[in-house]
Parts: sequence; C-alpha cells; structure tokens
Amino acid sequence: MNNKTQHANPSKSRSPRHRAREFALQGLYQWLLNNEDSGVIDAHIRQAHGFDKADREHFDALLHGAINHSIALREEFVPLIDRGIQELSPIEHAALLIGAYELKNHIEIPYRVVINEAVELTKSFGGIDGHKYVNGVLDKLAVKLRPQEVGAK
Repeated sequence: MNNKTQHANPSKSRSPRHRAREFALQGLYQWLLNNEDSGVIDAHIRQAHGFDKADREHFDALLHGAINHSIALREEFVPLIDRGIQELSPIEHAALLIGAYELKNHIEIPYRVVINEAVELTKSFGGIDGHKYVNGVLDKLAVKLRPQEVGAK
C-alpha cells in the first residue's frame, strides 16, 4: 500500500469511525501477511492518504487491540468457523478480528453495527462472497458474547 492508496469505493460517504476500521483492516492485513511489528504498521498506516479523516482513537483501539488480543479473539470465533484459520482469506481473518474485538470490548456499539461494519469492510476489500461468511460467523459470535442484546431484538 502506498501513500496514495484510495478506498475501494471512493464515492461512498464514510464516517471517521468507518475510516478507522478501514485503516485497521489494512494494518491487520499487513500484520497477517508479514507479521510486522504493530508499531511499524501503525506508523505506515498513519501516513496513508485520508488517515487524517479517520477516528484515530478507534483506529488505535482496533489495530493494537486486535493484534495484542488476537489469540483470545481467535479462541472466540474459531469454534464457529467451518475451516481452519489458515484457510481464511487475510481480509476475512482481519474483519473477524475487528468484529470480535468490537463485540467483546466496545459494548457501546450495537452488535448489529459491529456486524454491518465488518460485512461492509469485507465487501469493499475482500472476495465475492467473503462478506456472507463474515456475517454468519459474527452473527453466531454476537449470540455468544452479547446474548442479552441479541435476545432483546
């Protein structure tokens, strides 16, 4: 990714928090592929075009939280997937880490918003049907992590 990288759907209006999720997804993608230090990834992402319009605090929470708690987050969603973790695309894997992190640590964000955002990220950056897979896994994870909120719908 270079400094002039554009979003996959530049015409779509995006909130600062959505932009933070996009940049966190890109950082997690880089981490999953290259296993680079999170500080190096963070510094690189902050130089990307459009980062100034992102919610920096949420970006920090997502990128560093998902990396630092990746083992615990995977333990939450691995029982819900139908394949080995290594068989997930890096985009699906990153979207699931972000979704799992938000479901677990940001209860102020409604679970439907968390799922929808992860689905949108996967639609923008992932393969053709990856968003359906992410949706299904996070739906099950929401029931597991937020049973009262899901039950109240």
